[in-house]
Amino acid sequence: MSLVIDHTALGGELFDALASGVAIGALTDRYPDMSIDDAYKISLEFLKIRQRENGEKVIGKKIGVTSKPVQEMLGVFQPDFGFLTDAMLSVDGNVHMDCHIAPRAEAEIAFKLKSGLKGPGVTAQDVIDATEYVQPCFEIVDSRLKDWKIIIGDTIADNASCGVFALGAEKVDPRELDLAALEVIVEKNGKEISRGIGSSVQGAPENAVAWLANTLGEYGIPFEAGEIILSGSLVPLEPVVRGDEMLMTIDGLGACAVAFV
Repeated sequence: MSLVIDHTALGGELFDALASGVAIGALTDRYPDMSIDDAYKISLEFLKIRQRENGEKVIGKKIGVTSKPVQEMLGVFQPDFGFLTDAMLSVDGNVHMDCHIAPRAEAEIAFKLKSGLKGPGVTAQDVIDATEYVQPCFEIVDSRLKDWKIIIGDTIADNASCGVFALGAEKVDPRELDLAALEVIVEKNGKEISRGIGSSVQGAPENAVAWLANTLGEYGIPFEAGEIILSGSLVPLEPVVRGDEMLMTIDGLGACAVAFV
């Protein structure tokens, strides 16, 4: 017999883990029959508590686990999705480590929307048409589940393992770029550690954003004008500790730097 899943209670456990910095066990260990729908309902409860207790406001959405290197690293072989809030945005490029458990940095392309989108039926071209500009972005993912021992249901419930994110200063019209061909170079403490290309994210970053719009559309959740959409990492996730500094550069799109303090 399947156990009854209390979405609100599990959302509360994830919030407590976020607030305390103490990870909990994988939810799917307790509820092996947990569905994607269950995971998404838990994620929504987690978000509601953040909004109620911390006053956080949704400013965008994110897709994760889109590229093969990240899927192989985590052992999760389909994309996840979650929400971005104003509290997750690092405006000064500093990431404060006292609020993280096991952070990892990933280099992405962020889309700033000028008009809304709602699936189903959103295409990659619809995404480009709705985008005001794109920016280089570091997302610092973090799992509230012990030792990153997760499957797809765990990471969706945990708001797609989102921690914080930082945006580069340069803003570029995506119609001026071949996003699939863009190459990112990532440095850690002054040394190159990885390279990636836009096509590693579901063939092109705009494809990933269209997938996310259509997936969230199934739950009645639209993209709103003005939101930021993170399209997924172009490189393997890199563990970070206090004192690390990271830099990503994308020819034609600029750079983004973060320091872990």
